[in-house]
Amino acid sequence: MKRIAFVFSQAPHGSAAGREGLDALLATSALSDEIGVFFLSDGVLQLLPDQQPQKILARDYIATFGVLELYDIDQCWICSASMRERGLEPGRPLVMDAAPLEPDALRARLDEYDVIFTF
Repeated sequence: MKRIAFVFSQAPHGSAAGREGLDALLATSALSDEIGVFFLSDGVLQLLPDQQPQKILARDYIATFGVLELYDIDQCWICSASMRERGLEPGRPLVMDAAPLEPDALRARLDEYDVIFTF
């Protein structure tokens, strides 16, 4: 079976990319056990708790990332450099566990996957 990576690189609000990526990720989890999830660039903002999307008339889906473990999706990484660039401290609480990796290590890990979907 092919290994499938989902890369979240866009901010959670302002487009539907994050929500659509999450829907695709959950649907794919029924078909594959070899899934990796990567958060980089503005995609690291997808994992911040206590967001209030209703204030900008957006849908709240961020907490749904927290249930990925229930779908046996436990290979998740977040770009340390992207976090620093956005003023997010290491060890900051996130809605789910994601292992921090520097960009070179993140790219190396991403190279292990056969198919890459970017949202």
